[in-house]
Amino acid sequence: MADLKSKFLKAYSVLKAELLQDPAFEFTDNDRQWVDRMLDYNVPGGKLNRGLSVLDSYKLLIEGRELTDDEIFLASALGWCIEWLQAFFLVLDDIMDGSHTRRGQPCWFRLPKVGMIAANDGVLLRNHIPRILKKHFRGKPYYVDLLDLFNEIEFQTASGQMIDLITTIEGEKDLSKYTLSLHRRIVQYKTAYYSFYLPVACALLMSGENLDNHVEVKNILVEMGTYFQVQDDYLDCFGDPETIGKIGTDIEDFKCSWMVVKALELCNEDQKKILHENYGNPDPSNVAKVKALYNELNLQGVFAEYESKSYEKLITAIEAHPSKSVQAVLKSFLGKIYKRQK
Repeated sequence: MADLKSKFLKAYSVLKAELLQDPAFEFTDNDRQWVDRMLDYNVPGGKLNRGLSVLDSYKLLIEGRELTDDEIFLASALGWCIEWLQAFFLVLDDIMDGSHTRRGQPCWFRLPKVGMIAANDGVLLRNHIPRILKKHFRGKPYYVDLLDLFNEIEFQTASGQMIDLITTIEGEKDLSKYTLSLHRRIVQYKTAYYSFYLPVACALLMSGENLDNHVEVKNILVEMGTYFQVQDDYLDCFGDPETIGKIGTDIEDFKCSWMVVKALELCNEDQKKILHENYGNPDPSNVAKVKALYNELNLQGVFAEYESKSYEKLITAIEAHPSKSVQAVLKSFLGKIYKRQK
């Protein structure tokens, strides 16, 4: 596994070097340095779970035979396309949310001399994906399917981000809109498709599969993505900022978080009043009141119960799948996120 990860990281250097020599644009040293620094700052800094999952999934789908160097590079290139997509979303997301830190360092747009140039950098990151796909996959029978897949998932993710943003419009703060079904829609579109389905879909296409035959796999992965985001919402409130690499701001940002949706479901009228008065207010004393209410409602216990039920449901659905290799891919995904702390 360590060997695969080092090959994965090596593939980043190859792809970056190719992009910095892209014949469609005449680079000066200055341009090249900017893009080089921008890529290193935004693309490889996370846990790389999404990208590495393409490699892991492909290896499991071809049932353990040794991968050729070419297969490792191609699976890595697809993995990096997902990391590029993630970087594009995060750079723009941080601007939209006015965030301060990302992955334990200042957001890209917060850096001196970057500012709103970051918006165009986001567009560049997005445009690098078809450049990589064209260079390395143009001759493959599944090339058009790959382009379709990335376009579709980008559209779904942007639509999820839209639901999230229009739900939290300034001056229109209305907690009564927040329901489990709204939370689920945001999560499904904003997170589950690109974080969970996309890596497996890439591996399936590479192994010669038709995605139309794997609707059930998509459903299970979207369910897993929903569970992952509920964990994220929980960690935003109760996680250790040192461990997760950021300070949670869902309460301050009036996010349609699973925590507040659950609290609204469980609280009495007096408690509801406390939520309405304090949720979405950035003052630390207001945030503290919301967290105190979450503790009063034992949301930690409610989450623990949700986690074990989700796990059982997912395992049952996975074990009903006819293909052992697909089961192995799905179990490997679930194993990585079950009871995670960051």
